Amino acid sequence: MFPANKKIRVLVVDDSVLARTMISNGLNTSPRIEVVGTAFNAKDARTKIDQLKPDVMTLDVEMPGMNGIDFLKQLLPAVPLPVILVSSLDLRVFDALSAGAVDFVRKPEPGKNEEFIRSLSGKVISAAGAKVRPRPGAPALAGSKAAAGFPAGGPRLPTTGAAPALPAPPLLGSRPSLDAAIIALGASTGGTEATLEVMKRLPADIPPMLIVQHMPIGFTQMYAERLNRLCHMEVREARNGDELHRGLALLAPADYQMRVVRSGTRYSVSCQPGEKVSGHRPSVDALFFSMAEQVKCKMAGIIMTGMGRDGADGLLKMRQAGAYTIGQDKESSVVYGMPMVAYNIGAVQIQGSCEDIAGILLRQLQKW
Repeated sequence: MFPANKKIRVLVVDDSVLARTMISNGLNTSPRIEVVGTAFNAKDARTKIDQLKPDVMTLDVEMPGMNGIDFLKQLLPAVPLPVILVSSLDLRVFDALSAGAVDFVRKPEPGKNEEFIRSLSGKVISAAGAKVRPRPGAPALAGSKAAAGFPAGGPRLPTTGAAPALPAPPLLGSRPSLDAAIIALGASTGGTEATLEVMKRLPADIPPMLIVQHMPIGFTQMYAERLNRLCHMEVREARNGDELHRGLALLAPADYQMRVVRSGTRYSVSCQPGEKVSGHRPSVDALFFSMAEQVKCKMAGIIMTGMGRDGADGLLKMRQAGAYTIGQDKESSVVYGMPMVAYNIGAVQIQGSCEDIAGILLRQLQKW
């Protein structure tokens, strides 16, 4: 936990002088943040990190010379510094998150600098207390659609790292009890990679999954496509009215609230703009509350790394309605906020690392 009475020292890295000035001036308006320096490329940033010892760094993904992704792969194993990416609508942001960046914010559209600075400031404050988990490379998955060469819409991710592939999980098989089951998962800061760690260990015939990940507009479709390439089940961005079935995972679209809707024994999702819930849209609480209210079959709820308490109250309602509930543990959480609050209020039945949660869930499914 970063001391509340200490200013967060930030290094701003961007090749554009206009961007550096805008970001620096904007962040300095926060009473919690002090920009201690700027850098225009990776080499300059590396020197400034040693000199200034910042608490957090903002980093442009696209820079001349060494790009932000390669810079992170070299930097973080030696200097575990929390990094917030500043990115255009670019698939490579997920490579940078895989390399160990804590979070990201989308570059502002014309006239939206104030909204951008507000978002970036919040992410910097969250990142100051984050646990950095450097990941030099992500393995391909044996039996996954990526390994099998399945087409999956959008540009393909580059293959990185030489770690051994994970074996394909055994199928759950034809079991009526699992045909009537739903799994909901919510995450925020650090959640893109933590959620992948869970989902890539689950079989292709998993009961339907609903996922809320706090993410800027435009990136949820890219993230869903990435999960679809790297996991065994079908994963896509949810559309209003999508029906749930085994082997399908739906990701809430950015700026929409996703809720479960029941019609007899059939379930679908509603994706509507709506008001923010617990300060977010999409909101984990909005999904979890709808699960507690609508789902009349077996259900499980999973809450993962993230700042604040979105999802904690909803997970408690799910548990009270009979759900099996899992929380990510402190040791593996980038930010142990949402899962901590959920655990403290009694919403979590069992905690586990992001690598162990899939196994915990599968053991419970075998009992149903």
